[in-house]
Amino acid sequence: MKTIPPIQKYMTTTPLTIHRDSTLDEAFKEMKSHQIRHLPVMDGSEILGIISERDIMVAEALNNVDPSKVKAGDIAKTETYKVPPDMPTDEVVLEMAANKYGSALIVQNNKLVGIFTTVDALTAFAEVLENYRGK
Repeated sequence: MKTIPPIQKYMTTTPLTIHRDSTLDEAFKEMKSHQIRHLPVMDGSEILGIISERDIMVAEALNNVDPSKVKAGDIAKTETYKVPPDMPTDEVVLEMAANKYGSALIVQNNKLVGIFTTVDALTAFAEVLENYRGK
């Protein structure tokens, strides 16, 4: 039986982040230009939370919300799913599925070292299927 690889095998290293004082407009532009849907919100090296493309759209749909004035830190989800880089991938994927998390922040020594998203999970799944086909 093969060993389940750690999440660091599939995570995106050095994820793009955004400062808490950046506006929603700035966050959305970063997401679009880098074709991503999740941005960790930081204050220096401290992880404050995460925002998603969906979070921005919901905020913008509210009355009296100006995306050029509202800050990323104002809408960031502060309760994030954080795991160490050596956590087995299956444990991370099961937790994400059970709680409908769109991403996991990979943290080592209180520092953000990666992000694992549903797109990364699909990449991992494709690898598993490819290995299955090869048998």
